[in-house]
This record gives sequence, structure tokens and C-alpha cells, in this order.
Amino acid sequence: MKEALRYRLLAAQLEMARQAARSVVVVITGQAATGKTALINELNHRLENRLTEVHALAPSSEERARPYWWRYWRRLPARGRVGVFVHGWYGDALFGRADQRLGAGAFRDRLEQIRAFEAELAAEGVALVKLWLDIDRHVQARHLKALLQDPERAWQVKDSDWQRHLQHHTLAGLGKQLREATEAGHAPWHRLQGGPEHKPVTTLIHRLVEAMAGPLPRVERVNGPGAPPSGEAVPRLAQLSGGARPKLAKAAYRRALAEAQARLAGNARAIHRRGIPVVLVFEGHDAAGKGGSIHRLTSALDARGYRVHRIAAPSDEERAHPWAWRFWRRLPLDGRFAIFDRSWYGRVLVERVEGLATPAQWQRAFDEIRRFEGQLLAHGAVVGKLFLAIDKDEQLRRFHARAETPHKRHKLTEEDWRNRARWDDYCRAIDEMFVHTHDVDGGWALIDANDKRRARLAVLDHVNALLERRLAAPE
Repeated sequence: MKEALRYRLLAAQLEMARQAARSVVVVITGQAATGKTALINELNHRLENRLTEVHALAPSSEERARPYWWRYWRRLPARGRVGVFVHGWYGDALFGRADQRLGAGAFRDRLEQIRAFEAELAAEGVALVKLWLDIDRHVQARHLKALLQDPERAWQVKDSDWQRHLQHHTLAGLGKQLREATEAGHAPWHRLQGGPEHKPVTTLIHRLVEAMAGPLPRVERVNGPGAPPSGEAVPRLAQLSGGARPKLAKAAYRRALAEAQARLAGNARAIHRRGIPVVLVFEGHDAAGKGGSIHRLTSALDARGYRVHRIAAPSDEERAHPWAWRFWRRLPLDGRFAIFDRSWYGRVLVERVEGLATPAQWQRAFDEIRRFEGQLLAHGAVVGKLFLAIDKDEQLRRFHARAETPHKRHKLTEEDWRNRARWDDYCRAIDEMFVHTHDVDGGWALIDANDKRRARLAVLDHVNALLERRLAAPE
């Protein structure tokens, strides 16, 4: 019977790998001395190791220097693979609250984040298996003492195990609250007895086979962080239809550029000293001058302190992971800049307009984007979002100029002409993006880019203002 179940598990895993249509995330948490290590080792012997990764995390200095959820997003398994997390995000919440490193409100907030995180994974084809291991307090004490008396196993008992034993009642209450808050049809809890007298591996294997081969559950909707305030403060493309201004003279532009770049260099040094991460997003019409503006920005920065990410169609590796994975993994260390030339907003712009994302995907993305940016802000990051807009006539003029300039011809593609043919569709998507993702702390700067020189100065001025506002805030 055991061998038959083992072969069934292996067959399900290999078929899942062949289809590469889903991944499985297993989280095992609960009371101390329940045999989690032995359970994971036993499970690992039954799985194909090349398709399985086990994570037992203590946050590194690199992980502490990035937003909290980065450590988990970067370790998510690709489609066709299994990721096993010992305690994972639940252990952080559970033990943080038990040790009073998290207050009651922060604990509830973390559980809401977990619920949203798991819903996002499930919507992207990740099957979740969550196991809570219980043990009676007196059995736990007896087991810990027995381990200490065995010279070959005494090393397994740590001071933290006795601390968790003293917290048994507290952990039981917090665990109940945790499970109730994060129970969902797409992410159910399985509560089992652990300890030396119980062998939960059979139940876990059954749950894994269901996750690998069964139908994926319908994802329950999770309430988003709330729509940002709307009204006159929300940018609209129509705001830029007030007529052309005279072009800025080259001499005046050069003077203003040098001043703005010097100001930025000073602000960037202060940002580095304070350990403040900066995330800048550049979106805009084709040929609006995003690349030129980014170049003038980075010319004032230390090359060791920034990274420019040019986001195009996802690679095979990126397609094998949940949609947001490729953006989470590019977040900067504290004190550094990450500059995105195109970004996660592609889902509600080009992917929406070109039908590369389903209506359910791009509509869901508004909530996901607001949560993502909210987590960056909660970490203390500066988040700047700039949209460079030009009118249709100016875009056509720049397209022709690119076609006639040998060193710029590579910038003009068939995709640019195709996007231009859907100008009105893009404008509707852009305005809707502003409505759903513009707020006080992570708002959009709408840059009139019909004059490239004025646009570049406006970009530098906006970024400087964001940095100076953050530097003026109390630490």
C-alpha cells in the first residue's frame, strides 16, 4: 500500500512537470516537537528531488534590506515544480506575535497580507497545501525530554523548542486565529496530530497528489486595499490638450539640466546614506522619450547605486512563474535605485489592449498593483511613477524622424505602428489606469513630453521633489 502510494505521488509529480501548467507550494507549520523535520525528510525521499525545493528560512541581511515579501516571491517554484516551506510566512506571523515583535494590529494586518498573497498565487496556477501540526503539551514535554536523553538525537533540541513549549497555550490560540483568518477554498488548512506517535506523511501525500493532479479550485475573491481617491487630482490625458508651448532654447536647457542633475546627485547621496530604496516607474506613449529621460536621470547617479530594468515580453523563465515574480525579484537593496523602463503596468496597458491578458487578469491586476506598491511604501521606499505623454501628431513626426535617421531606425518597429493604430484604445486604458492606481503616496506624474527638453527637466524636477520630501520626513 505504501509503495503504491509512493508511485502514485511520483507519477503525479512527473506528469505535473511534463504539463508545466501549475506549481505546488507546501507550507508546514504548527507547534514545536511535532516531527516537522522528519516529515519533510520522509516526503523528500518520495518526491523527485530535482523538481523539489525545501526552504527553512532565517532572513539574511540581504532580505532585511528589501520589502518583507521579497524573500518569498523570489523562492516561488516554477510551473511543474514543488516548493516546501518550513513555517514560511506563517511562522513569521505566528512567532512574531507570540514573542510580541508584532502587535495585535500588525498581526491582523499580516494575516490579511497572507490571504491576499495566497489568492494571487492561486489565481496564477499555484496549488497550495497548508499543514498545521498539533501536539498535546504533556506529549510535547515528554518528547523533548526523550530527545535530550538520546545522545544521537539530543542535538535536535534547541533552546527555542523549550521556549515554544512554554508558549504552547499561546501558540494554540494564535494558531486558531491564524487558520480562521487565512482559510479559503483555494488555500485550505489541514490540521493533523504530530509527535512521535503519529505519522502524518500519508495524509500529506494524499493532499499533494490532489494538488498536483486534481482540478485547481476556484479562487475566492479577496477584498483589495481599497480604490485610491478619485476626482480632480487624478491625472487625465486630456489635461495636456491645452496647446503647444514654445520649444525651450538649447542654452537655457543645458543650464537647467546641469542644475537639476547636481541637485539629484546630492539627493541620491543622502538617500544612500539613509538607506532608503527608490523605485521609479517610467511609462508613456511610444516615442515619448522615456529612454532619453532615464539617461539624463542616471547621468547624475553613481553607476554602482542603480539598475535600469527594461521590461519587454516575459522570458520563458518568467512565464513559468506567477506574473508579479519578475518584478519582485528586481527590487533594489535599501539605499539604491531601481528604474523600470516599462513595468508591471504593462498588464493593464499593452497586455489589456492587445488581448495578451484576459479581462479577469487585467482587472484583478489593479488590486495586485496597489498591494504591491503599498508593500514597497510600507518598507520605506520612495515610489515614483512618471507617464510621458505626447499627442498623436508629435508621435507621427518622431516615427518618421526615426525612420530617416540611421542610428535610430532600430527603435521603430512594426509593434510601434500597430500600437499607434489603436491609439484611442490605449488612451482609454491609460486614463483608467490613472483612476485605479493614483493616490497620495504613490501617485502618477503626468509629463507633457511634446518638448523633449522640457520633459527631461520635468522628470528630474519631479524625482528631486520626491527624494527631498522623503529626506525631510523624520527617520
